Amino acid sequence: MIELKELTLGYGQRTLLEVVNARMTSGQLIALLGRNGAGKSTLLRAMMGLEKPQSGEIILQGKKIASLKPEKLARSISFVTTDKVRIANLRCKDVVSMGRAPYTNWIGQLRPEDEMRVDTAIQLVGMSAYAEKTMDKMSDGECQRIMIARALAQDTPVILLDEPTAFLDLPNRYELCLLLKRLAQEEDKCILFSTHDLDIALSLCDSIMLIDNPHMYTLPTPEMVASGHIERLFRNESVTFDAQKMRVRIK
Repeated sequence: MIELKELTLGYGQRTLLEVVNARMTSGQLIALLGRNGAGKSTLLRAMMGLEKPQSGEIILQGKKIASLKPEKLARSISFVTTDKVRIANLRCKDVVSMGRAPYTNWIGQLRPEDEMRVDTAIQLVGMSAYAEKTMDKMSDGECQRIMIARALAQDTPVILLDEPTAFLDLPNRYELCLLLKRLAQEEDKCILFSTHDLDIALSLCDSIMLIDNPHMYTLPTPEMVASGHIERLFRNESVTFDAQKMRVRIK
C-alpha cells in the first residue's frame, strides 16, 4: 500500500530519520509515536509529498510519491491536520464536500455520485444529524469527526492524521480512535495517525511506528510491546510500563 525505502529525513544540519524502512498495508490502524520534535509531522508531510526527503523513496501503491501528479496523489492519500477548524459560514455537509475536489470539474460541481459519497462519509462518522449545522457551533470532537468525514469523502486508500486527538478529553480521544479502527477494518483503509496517547495506541492499533531518532521501528503492536523499544525511548521520563497488560502511564 505505502512503503518507506531507505528514507532519510531532516532539515539543515539535523537528521530526523536515517535510512528507515517500513511497509503499511490496507485494513490496518497504525500509530506513529515519538517524543516532541522527533519528526512525526515531518514524516507525515513527506508521505503527503509536501516535504522532500534527503534521500530514499516513498512508494504509494507501487509508484514513487515524487512522480505522482497532484490530482493522482489527491485520489490516493488524504490528510487530516492537527489544527482546530472552525468554519462559520459553511455547513458541515459543504466542508465534507470539499473532499470531492479531486473528482469534480473546474467549477467544483458535484455529481449525484459525489453527493452520495459525501452523505455516506458523514454517516460513517456518525454525524448525519449535524450535516446542516456550521462548525462554529460544535465541540472539538464533533469538528474532528467532520474533518475525518472529509478525508473519507476524498475516497483514498490511505488516510494520514496528525495528532487527531490533541484537543480532546480522554473519553473523546478513545472514542475517536475506536472510530478510526472501525473505518480501517470495515472500509479497508490504511490509517496512520501520530499521537502521544500511548495507552490508546497500544490497546487499539494493529501496528506501531516508533521514532527514536534517527531510527524508526515498525512492528505489530504485541511485538512492539515485547521489544523494549518504548521503555528505552521514554526511560528518562517518569514512566510505568506493564508489558503484560500493554499499558503505559506517563506521570
